[in-house]
Amino acid sequence: MATENALLTILVEKINNDTLVLPTLPAIALKVRRAADDPDINLNAMADVISQDPSLSARMIKISNSAYLGRSVKVISAQQAVTRIGLRQIKNISTALAMEQLFVSKNPIVKEYMSRIWADTIEIVASSMAALQVHTKQTKNRALNLDSMMLAALVHNIGVLPILTEAERHADVFANPTFLNVAIDKMAGKIGASIMTEWGFEPEFVNVAQNWKDLSVISDDVSYLDLVRLGATLCGKFESHKEAVFNAAIEKGIVDNLSALLSDEFDELRDSAKLIFQ
Repeated sequence: MATENALLTILVEKINNDTLVLPTLPAIALKVRRAADDPDINLNAMADVISQDPSLSARMIKISNSAYLGRSVKVISAQQAVTRIGLRQIKNISTALAMEQLFVSKNPIVKEYMSRIWADTIEIVASSMAALQVHTKQTKNRALNLDSMMLAALVHNIGVLPILTEAERHADVFANPTFLNVAIDKMAGKIGASIMTEWGFEPEFVNVAQNWKDLSVISDDVSYLDLVRLGATLCGKFESHKEAVFNAAIEKGIVDNLSALLSDEFDELRDSAKLIFQ
């Protein structure tokens, strides 16, 4: 317990002193986000930015040809991909596709955590995106969009990264599952909100990163927070509270009934979303 508290003490102290090292967005994601915020940007210029990173360019082409966008004519270039996806969506999608670069470590224990958290995150992303698509189809409510849903689900647990980074720096003491689990449970939400704020993300992303685990935090309208929780519950999180999450989803009008989340259509939507990250 003393060691667990020591890790927590270090994290709290660094947060209070503003010395906790937060992860930075991958360089290509920053470039795309800055370009997307330029009111004078056009599709050709955005395609040039994306083409600077062959990996991102290839994944953009892949997502353009996926069931995610529901098109049959194949695209083969970054310019065609940007044209199909559109400038509004490109900002969130490019950020989402670059996120995996952050989940790396050389320490075996921390690396295992990173890999497991990334795999869990993709499952939650896919279920959240599928739930939003079902919700949109049932209600015709288009207040939430799929690219923001994907990004919100991807960053929901981003607060674990500085905790794991700190553990890696003191691997002989803190790179232990017991200590890490306690620190993640107590600190990840607060740290996640700090990261989202530091990155300049909109309040809805800050809200998801900070509060997705805190079921007492409830939004008035259907929100990305609701759908991340629903996606997480469908992936086995909140086991002791899953009935409450499912009932809340029905009462709030996210879905008419649970059968919509257990259908072949839902499975297909979820599987299509997972393919984006393979």
